[in-house]
Formats: sequence, structure tokens, C-alpha cells
Amino acid sequence: MFLSTTTNNLDAKGRISVPSDFRAVVGDGNFDGIIIWPSFDGDYLEGGGINLLEDYQKSLDMMDYYDEGRVALQRAIFAESRRLPFDSGGRVTLPKELAEYANLNGRATFVGLGRRFEIWNPEAHEARSAEVRRLARANRGRLVSINTQNGGGS
Repeated sequence: MFLSTTTNNLDAKGRISVPSDFRAVVGDGNFDGIIIWPSFDGDYLEGGGINLLEDYQKSLDMMDYYDEGRVALQRAIFAESRRLPFDSGGRVTLPKELAEYANLNGRATFVGLGRRFEIWNPEAHEARSAEVRRLARANRGRLVSINTQNGGGS
């Protein structure tokens, strides 16, 4: 799982160190790197490993093949995705257009979200944090205990 929030420096060539615990999550032997794409929810990047994209594909496969929502999601995720391999130091090189999309100017904040992660401009992330906490507080009752759901105790 992708956990924690870390801000790292982005050099002039677009190279940035991916947090080591993030690197450990995506290592599957077939591709040693991360996959990222521009979020369609805001000016930040979303990412994960190949397993996440395979799960997205399985979910999309349940939609009608020519459903325009399905096609829009395929274009927004798969067509915009970039595979970024790790170098020997655990860094990736962000394509310039993706760094510009997320307004990454010298620093980037990696935000772990369980099965996926986000990459934010640090100031934009900080500005959004208070609203996210408010929304989480308002929605905490929606979390269901697995033990309760399965008929077990708490």
C-alpha cells in the first residue's frame, strides 16, 4: 500500500526521487517503475503500479464497449499515462508536460492513498489539506468495519 506524504526536490532535468516505500509497492518484476497520468479531478498527477491499471481495466470491462463514459475514462487514464522507470538511485524523470500540468516547480509532494498515490505541488497540497480533513471527518461514518460486515464482533 502507498502510505504517508513526502515532499522531494525536482531537479532541472525533471528527475525526482520516489519515496522508497512507494518503490517497494510497485516492484513486480515486469516493470521497475511507476505509472502516472494527469488527474481529471485537479491540477495534480495520479499514479500507481501496473496492478492498479489492470484493476481499472477490469472495472472498465464491465461497462458497455462503446459507452462514451468508458471511452472517456480510457482516454483520461490510459492514453495519458506514462511509464517512468527508476534509475539506479530510485529516481524517475517526469515528462515536462506532466510537471507543468501539476505546477511542480522544484518540489513535489507524494501522497499515499492506499492502492494509488498522487503527486502535488506542495503549496497546492497544503492548501487542500484542511478541506480534505473536513470531508474525511464528515464521511467517517461511511467506513464499515470488516468484522461487522462479515457478522463478526468489533
